[in-house]
Amino acid sequence: MSEQDSNHNTQNKVALITGGVRRIGAQIATLLHNEGFRLALHYRNSRAEAKVLQEKLNAIRADSVILIQADLHITKGLNALVKSTLESFSQLDVVINNASSFYPTPMGKATEDDWDDLMGSNLKAPFFLAQAAAPALKKTNGCIVNIVDIHSQNPLKAHPIYCMAKAGLAMMTKSLAKELGPEVRVNGVSPGAILWPENDMDELTQQRIVSRSFLKRQGNPADIAQTVLFLITKAPFITGQIISVDGGRSLTS
Repeated sequence: MSEQDSNHNTQNKVALITGGVRRIGAQIATLLHNEGFRLALHYRNSRAEAKVLQEKLNAIRADSVILIQADLHITKGLNALVKSTLESFSQLDVVINNASSFYPTPMGKATEDDWDDLMGSNLKAPFFLAQAAAPALKKTNGCIVNIVDIHSQNPLKAHPIYCMAKAGLAMMTKSLAKELGPEVRVNGVSPGAILWPENDMDELTQQRIVSRSFLKRQGNPADIAQTVLFLITKAPFITGQIISVDGGRSLTS
């Protein structure tokens, strides 16, 4: 079987997704499950939503989804995510670093706790989870997909810590592609206006953001999920790359 053929064969492959039970994470999880993946879905506080998604997907294919509760800021616990996945499924083919904190930290108001939270969830945890998962991924010639952000390149006003963390995640994607190749591919997806933040954002601001894209419309979580699936299953010769899924917005300043 060629490398390309093996990438297309998704039946019984295993993906570990952080923040995998809500919003974009849930969309990615559902699509991969539809493609035959078994899933280890991480969540922190969203137990009720996690159980609903697990029951829905396991009703389609029994024992195909496990849940792992963890605080990603506790670095020593990241090994347990990989261990739990391997104990349930005996292999690991894909890690998707999706979990993220996002909120403003304007200069003069940012705190050290903000720094630790945003750097921890967006950069530190993805790195140490990748390190923990690397031995298992090498055995399966697996891959890592990091959910980055277009603001890793063009900073968002009043969000300096978040933007720095995502810029670090973008560089981590390229660095780990060198560190883990040739066995493991590492790529990223940078969303633009896909889902609005859960904190309040007025309609005028939303319209202004959409107007700055060349497609003049908001994207959909499915756009991100499909790009992640492409990088996992149909891109055996792509590594160290970050795909912007933003309607062209990153072409503007």
